[in-house]
Amino acid sequence: MNAVELVRFVAQSLVDKPDAVDVREVENEENVVIELRVDADDMGKVIGKQGRIAKSIRAIVKAATVKNEKPVFVEIV
Repeated sequence: MNAVELVRFVAQSLVDKPDAVDVREVENEENVVIELRVDADDMGKVIGKQGRIAKSIRAIVKAATVKNEKPVFVEIV
């Protein structure tokens, strides 16, 4: 399972509208950014209180991609 699939799986598990989850990978010379988009009603569920769930998603992705050449970041758009 790559990082995009991992973020999609976690996000779809959290939200009420899993079909609205959109995950894209944007790669540049220095790093890789995974953009996560969810329905506006589900935004709070993905971010969590004081950003705890968002931090957890980022920590999971960081651990899963530690062997990658480029650092991987998760942005909730």
